[in-house]
Amino acid sequence: MTKDKGAGTGARPDPSLREVVLRDMRQTGIPGRFARELEDLYHFYLDEERRDRLASMGWLKRGVLFYGWLFRSLLMKLTPARRLALLAALLLVLLRRMHLSLPGLDLVLYVWVLGVALLIIVLMLELKDKLLARDEIEIARQVQLALLPRRHPRPDGWSVWSYTRPANDVGGDLVDYLEMEGRLGIAIGDVAGKGLGAALLMAKLQATLRAVAPEIPSLEALGDRLNTILLRDGLENRYATLFYLEIAPESGRLRYLNAGHNPPFALRASGIETMDAASPPVGMLGSARFVEQSLELAPGEMLVAYSDGVTEARDARDQELGAERLRGIAAGLQGLSAGEAGARLLAEIERFIGEARLQDDLSLLVVARSAPLITRPS
Repeated sequence: MTKDKGAGTGARPDPSLREVVLRDMRQTGIPGRFARELEDLYHFYLDEERRDRLASMGWLKRGVLFYGWLFRSLLMKLTPARRLALLAALLLVLLRRMHLSLPGLDLVLYVWVLGVALLIIVLMLELKDKLLARDEIEIARQVQLALLPRRHPRPDGWSVWSYTRPANDVGGDLVDYLEMEGRLGIAIGDVAGKGLGAALLMAKLQATLRAVAPEIPSLEALGDRLNTILLRDGLENRYATLFYLEIAPESGRLRYLNAGHNPPFALRASGIETMDAASPPVGMLGSARFVEQSLELAPGEMLVAYSDGVTEARDARDQELGAERLRGIAAGLQGLSAGEAGARLLAEIERFIGEARLQDDLSLLVVARSAPLITRPS
């Protein structure tokens, strides 16, 4: 025998529609969130070329073309059956009613009711697809979260901190640690694109890096190997930038491979030093050559690496954070631990973004050389 839902279990029954609507009405910030969703709609249905063309037009022409392009883009994204159903629904709504004359009978059919019903059916079908896709993406999200490092390593003489946040449910940024015998590998990468496809390629890159890095002592050879595997097994027009570094505990020297990634920078007592990429992204070119580079950090100095989702983040006024602003935020963090510096950086970045939505995955990495402890005479 099965129990009724919630019987004897203390479970709260599902809320009624009235309760849900009243709860929605009590929420604050809904107009702002709806405005941001309308902006997302604008960017989703109109490509950058059309948005630029609209911006240069007068208000009347812009209004006519805007709704025309928006409607065409909507129709093109529907399946054939739903496209025809939507067109039929709009036609019926515009007709409003039809007269049907038969021998001895004169009927007025309010066809707009059928049009509204068709619109609701198309909406329900699209919502069904979205909910099914959301369930699958949620599983992918849980898998991706399981692949993230569970703790920050603590090598002697160093502190390490990292953070990643996808723009959508799943992301294409890579942040990982590889604890190997006598050395620690740290990676931050960015797969071209966003969403599920980028997330799958990121998982492929992470698995490949974990498999081959412990066996390949040379970073040039590591870049070659990653490039070969991604070209062989990856997707067309999909590649990844990668900044991979290795540090030896109790040493101030680190070596790194910058494969097309945003230039990290070192915070030194004398200023900020930019570490430009010397290698192309992995998975892009079969003839690519990869170069190992090195850096020496003194006690109290640190390295900051980031994905382009950081520098391309925009605030509510559509201003970009930019690399120079990021360096300005980071200035003066020398001497802090990686965790302290990372937390301050992230807080300032989030303060800049405010309520604006992320346009790309955001990832940060901080590696700091520990300052020597000063012992005072007793």
